[in-house]
Amino acid sequence: MSEIVSRRSFLQQAALTGVGVTLHPLMQIRTQETKPFSVTDVTSNFEREPLAQPFGFKGSTISQVWQVVSRLKGAKGFSRTGIGVQNPLWSDASVAGKYSESGGNALMYAITEYALQLIKGQSFATPIHMVEDILDEVMVYARKITGNDSLRTTFALNALVSIDNAAWLLYSDTNGIDDFDDMVPDPYRKGLSARHDKVVAIPALGYGTPMSKIKMLADEGFFIMKIKIGAPGTQKEMLEKDKAFLKAIHETIGHYETPYSPNGKLPYYFDANGRYDHQDTLMEFLDYAEKIGAVDQIAVLEEPFGERNQKDVHQITARGPLVAADESAHTDLETIERIEQGYNAIAVKAVAKTMSMTMKIAQVAYDRNVPCFCADLTVNPILVDWNKVVAARLPAFPGWNMGMQETNGWQNYRDWDQMQTYHPLPTAPWIKPDNGVYHTGDEFMQKSGGIFKSSQHYEDLFVELK
Repeated sequence: MSEIVSRRSFLQQAALTGVGVTLHPLMQIRTQETKPFSVTDVTSNFEREPLAQPFGFKGSTISQVWQVVSRLKGAKGFSRTGIGVQNPLWSDASVAGKYSESGGNALMYAITEYALQLIKGQSFATPIHMVEDILDEVMVYARKITGNDSLRTTFALNALVSIDNAAWLLYSDTNGIDDFDDMVPDPYRKGLSARHDKVVAIPALGYGTPMSKIKMLADEGFFIMKIKIGAPGTQKEMLEKDKAFLKAIHETIGHYETPYSPNGKLPYYFDANGRYDHQDTLMEFLDYAEKIGAVDQIAVLEEPFGERNQKDVHQITARGPLVAADESAHTDLETIERIEQGYNAIAVKAVAKTMSMTMKIAQVAYDRNVPCFCADLTVNPILVDWNKVVAARLPAFPGWNMGMQETNGWQNYRDWDQMQTYHPLPTAPWIKPDNGVYHTGDEFMQKSGGIFKSSQHYEDLFVELK
């Protein structure tokens, strides 16, 4: 408990001295006194959504994504449903490698149900306090049922997303809040104080993606693509495959231009998912990029090493690209460690690590003048907008004037068009990207992307449980 108190005190103090962005006028004057929310009853359910084809990363694949819904009942008749998606492979590949795909999902869902029982009958000042209060106990249970004493914290956080989302909605109802900005507690508002009327839509491409597909996306107006590197095989085999992939990409779209990037060229965003074992290997990749004239277009290298490599990365950032932490920045505390290690960008995942943890991570990054962007978890259209309300408020990358958000659900779900009908505002102007950007202007901000509205489809998953 002392660690939690010290973390809260640190963040509250840090919020008074934030740096890096001009605050929106409303953010400068609002203060907040809120009431705690109570959880009187809980329940959950899930449905499987199949992918159009296996989605490969981290040396394996997934074929379906479990859509989890958690319902929390509170005082005065309030009842709210939160939505989450599970991804055991992303959360902890060692668990995914040990169990079947459905087995890994079943374990994560059991953690969700365990956490629901922990909060039943309890009251919390905010959902952030809720996550802080239960996370350690949830981790003990998660390690036990997975048989993994080294289980990554992201596995438990992923299991908590639907509960956390429901808690934010219940907290908002308790306090008469129907606006995302009002929902964010005071100590975390500076980290989400920007206002972008455009958010870059970033598709994701697995290693070995045909050049014809990459060219097609560029022709359709997408000007940043998240491209998986870290090909299967030994480190030597991986490097040679990654170099060949880079060469093919640069020859295919390296000459394309965009009015949005600082140098007018299409930036490359590479995600290694922790596949590189040594910095020397990554430096060889950058040496090759320089040799073929591509290094100046490598904007981001995400999660090249994972948390197993604690070496300073300043020699890599000195070559030009931003080196971003994703999975290894489990919480705000690990985020600080990654920044001290030299990482100069953070991928935040409100749809994977909970909105509560995302607020904390965004704040500590803001305090250190480190930019953030939103990464996806192959989520459904509703959760795309839970991510988007964050992306539209994160301070921009240097040289850019918009938020950034990866979205790959539309590329991977077999029934994406049907899933879009589950969104409470399916025809809103911000739902689909336009020439590579989402429009997040006044209407989007006023309606908070629709996140406060209920989805009849997901509510109906509880009909049989009444």
